[in-house]
Amino acid sequence: MGDTRTALVEAAARTFAEDGVQNASLVEVTRRAGQRNRGAVHYHFGSRDALLVAVLEQHTAFLATREGELLEIARSTPADDLAPVLEAIVRPAVELAETGPSGRDYLVIVGQLVEEYDRLDPTVRAALTATGGYDVYALLAERMPPLDETLHNERLALITGFILRTVADRARAQQTETPGRAQLPTERFVRNLVAMAVGMATAPPIDV
Repeated sequence: MGDTRTALVEAAARTFAEDGVQNASLVEVTRRAGQRNRGAVHYHFGSRDALLVAVLEQHTAFLATREGELLEIARSTPADDLAPVLEAIVRPAVELAETGPSGRDYLVIVGQLVEEYDRLDPTVRAALTATGGYDVYALLAERMPPLDETLHNERLALITGFILRTVADRARAQQTETPGRAQLPTERFVRNLVAMAVGMATAPPIDV
């Protein structure tokens, strides 16, 4: 029973990342998990959302711990300093991506869900909140320049998507057999990505 659930969660992570959470076929998840019963997902989890929650829970403890550690450091810095707050988002994501394909797939999935947050099932939203990331975003919101609510929310969504996709793309490039452009060492990559995210967060507001 446990092995089947684990196989389904691992297969779901790959399929959700590649095909999109809502578009992914549960039959394909079942096939990838090596299960002949086409109803295996519903038997073990009951629904797509419950399976998604199980996927998110794989790395919740790691992210909550690392983001919490970095958040405490950020809280001790000046109230107008965005870099340490954004580092609390960037660095755990980079560390997770470097654990392997599972971590990379997780970041791709979270990037999708952040953009659809208001439309998610409450159980999925709770699983996202459990990572601790929303405490980081609360501090980020406090330190960002004043913006109207719509523009503020747009920037947060774009910053999040940019960070997660960039980290996942880097991990994917490092794992491919075909060499692409040279990749920055991890620490320089983190610092550069934080600096770019600060630029996005502090860009002058638009007038229209």
